[in-house]
Amino acid sequence: MAAPMELFCWAGGWGLPSVDPDCLAVLTYARFTGAPLKVHRVTSPWRSPSGRLPALKTRDQGTISKTQQIITHLRKQQYNADYDLSATQGADTLAFVSLLEEKLLPVLIHTFWVDAKNYVEHTRKWYAETIPFPLNFFLPNCMHKQHLERLQLMWGDGYMEDEEKLEKELYRDARECLTLLSQRLGSQKFFFGDSPASLDAFVFSRLAPLLKAKLPNGKLQQHLKSLQNLCNYCTSILSLYFPWDGGEPPASAPRAAGADGAKPERDPHKRRNQLLSVLVGLVAMLGYAFLSGIVSIQRGGAGPAGRQPIALAEEEEEEEE
Repeated sequence: MAAPMELFCWAGGWGLPSVDPDCLAVLTYARFTGAPLKVHRVTSPWRSPSGRLPALKTRDQGTISKTQQIITHLRKQQYNADYDLSATQGADTLAFVSLLEEKLLPVLIHTFWVDAKNYVEHTRKWYAETIPFPLNFFLPNCMHKQHLERLQLMWGDGYMEDEEKLEKELYRDARECLTLLSQRLGSQKFFFGDSPASLDAFVFSRLAPLLKAKLPNGKLQQHLKSLQNLCNYCTSILSLYFPWDGGEPPASAPRAAGADGAKPERDPHKRRNQLLSVLVGLVAMLGYAFLSGIVSIQRGGAGPAGRQPIALAEEEEEEEE
């Protein structure tokens, strides 16, 4: 039997199988199609074979790290959620996915990563508590910087000229996008009837984090919660396709092997990552010690008694204890 494909994605939280929208899109598409994935829910991109999340490890094409390319690969493996769609529905899928990426995604990035109150009290707090030591001291800030750069690319060079005005326009566009999605869904179970398609995976992955996160500043979240059919839509997908993935399954219920392959896996590179984490921590602490003057290197002979610099080996030993 051929080895299953392996998917590396961010761990779950907030009642979701993954807190990252791109990882959530791939997980949801895989559940919709029954693709046999062996899922590794990890707490650092360093645990991915590509250094990025999501990442799909395949037998014939190596590691794929872009969401759309992962879904395209699954389609080529005969796991196609859009197989029964008409040409018109296929065109609608492209149009709505483009709308999500253009109107909604930038505001989601702003909501979670740029809004100061949300970032400090919610986003950074979750990642700092989830990412292992010592990576949790600097990785959230690196991710914050990456999202700022991504947002600047989306909004263009004029972003910093009148940020407040641009922010108002973009939040207005995001609210209109949510309203349009609500009108398009109507009373249907999914966007194209009773069966889920790739559009549902993308819509759910963008809406669910916004709906489930406990944001201190939730102006866009409040608009989403006022659209009851979209809220019911997200809740329905969670209960149908991820009954236990937002947390631990009930003690009396065995963990079923679903479309993503099965049991939670131990990190295959756990020992290596632990050693890397320790080395990074030591380097960071030693660098801080040198820069702050706690540890110094003196040339020449030993100074007067009682004024000798702290030995480097002693400083390392104290930090390890």
